[in-house]
Amino acid sequence: MEPPMEPSGGEQEPGAVRFLDLPWEDVLLPHVLNRVPLRQLLRLQRVSRAFRSLVQLHLAGLRRFDAAQVGPQIPRAALARLLRDAEGLQELALAPCHEWLSDEDLVPVLARNPQLRSVALGGCGQLSRRALGALAEGCPRLQRLSLAHCDWVDGLALRGLADRCPALEELDLTACRQLKDEAIVYLAQRRGAGLRSLSLAVNANVGDAAVQELARNCPELQHLDLTGCLRVGSDGVRTLAEYCPVLRSLRVRHCHHVAESSLSRLRKRGVDIDVEPPLHQALVLLQDMAGFAPFVNLQV
Repeated sequence: MEPPMEPSGGEQEPGAVRFLDLPWEDVLLPHVLNRVPLRQLLRLQRVSRAFRSLVQLHLAGLRRFDAAQVGPQIPRAALARLLRDAEGLQELALAPCHEWLSDEDLVPVLARNPQLRSVALGGCGQLSRRALGALAEGCPRLQRLSLAHCDWVDGLALRGLADRCPALEELDLTACRQLKDEAIVYLAQRRGAGLRSLSLAVNANVGDAAVQELARNCPELQHLDLTGCLRVGSDGVRTLAEYCPVLRSLRVRHCHHVAESSLSRLRKRGVDIDVEPPLHQALVLLQDMAGFAPFVNLQV
């Protein structure tokens, strides 16, 4: 694409090359604009019509868009401007838009970008099942999805996701408090074979029935976060130890019904667990007490 001609606004030395005279697609787009933060691109658009055309051409070819690169808060109009021509996105993160992002804002972006593999919508509480349905229907290659703190996610929404996303590997359902065991069981049965990372943290409705079904259907599961799942107990953890041979990390802090006896088998395999064994906790407490520190050996 040839750059549009614009008055230089001043004298140009003989033989000098202006920035916009450089080849756009061979030089400026791959070697210059790729290194410019999104926040600066917004400013660059205001310099001239030629710069606006250059920036829009760059944005149309984006493969990854993270709204956090623009700032902690991004106006609706700015997001629409940035993503207006994007049709090849593979990664999309919109957490800074959580206060206002609606189905009407998101669905057209999803429709233009069927190649999406990673989508982060953490905290976007104004969305609904419609947005999740559009994502599941229109983005069959989706591998990673964060819906953390999206209270609108319920069992019906999750079923639609499980039915239509065959490539799903990582799913964050932290604080999706409408979800119950039945929804997680369905997810495990439909998509368990490919799941590698799952967070169900801060959900008091999830219990051993869901965890046991995950264990039996997710042989490739590597990371599981059950923080604050008050109904999860030792039976669920024992099933994980039996059926998940590649599990690398397990988060069970504030799961008060999980006993150390159920965790010991996983510890012996080297699984990273976020709660210390009772003996270690006791020794740390002793070390904190005046006069005991010199005599306690934590390597016991």
